[in-house]
Amino acid sequence: MRFKLLRRRLTISAPRVAVRSAMPWPLRWAAAAIVLGFCGAISLWAFEIGRNIAGLDTAAERELLRLRKEVVELREERERIQSELNTSGSRITTEKAAQERLTAQIRVLEAENRALRDDLGFFEKLIPTASAEAVAIRGLQAEVLAGSQLRWQVLVLQPVKNAPEFHGRLELSIAGTQDGRPWTMQLPGGAQPLSFRQYRRIEGMVDLPANAVVQNVSARVVEGNATRAMQSIPL
Repeated sequence: MRFKLLRRRLTISAPRVAVRSAMPWPLRWAAAAIVLGFCGAISLWAFEIGRNIAGLDTAAERELLRLRKEVVELREERERIQSELNTSGSRITTEKAAQERLTAQIRVLEAENRALRDDLGFFEKLIPTASAEAVAIRGLQAEVLAGSQLRWQVLVLQPVKNAPEFHGRLELSIAGTQDGRPWTMQLPGGAQPLSFRQYRRIEGMVDLPANAVVQNVSARVVEGNATRAMQSIPL
């Protein structure tokens, strides 16, 4: 019997035996974690050493410094361009205002020039002539504005010294065509009273009828029933 038991234990048919560690499983997990952490630390240390040896940190720092410098330069360039734009805008505004002032001054000077020419022509017509006329019409002027109005001006004078005061009236006649037919008209208010000693300048505006074409303007100075002066101009 004992021999059979001994043989069973020493042969293949002997029962299986499990060998178990006496260390508890929490301690085994803690030991494994320590080993893994140690391995990770060694790997990180080896990586850092390799990167330093390869010069990666130095190149990255140089690149970072270069990029920061470029950012600063770009900001300065942007501020400079913005300042130039602001200055250019102010200069353009100033030049535009100066141009508008010059344009307004030119218009004023042109108006003054026209007024001076008119005054010069007016006083030239006041110069006495060798005519023996007691009353004369000088400088009858007429202009059609926009086809609907007529602006007229008449200078009446006595071309003698110490002339007595004249009392009469001024008649203005406008002639032309309307719708292809002959047409004439007088001043809407009739003849204008005229009283002066040396000279008198009279002007006014006349509304023209539709489709009227002015061809001639005549002015006549009348004293009582006698015509003292008359002048006519074509248009």
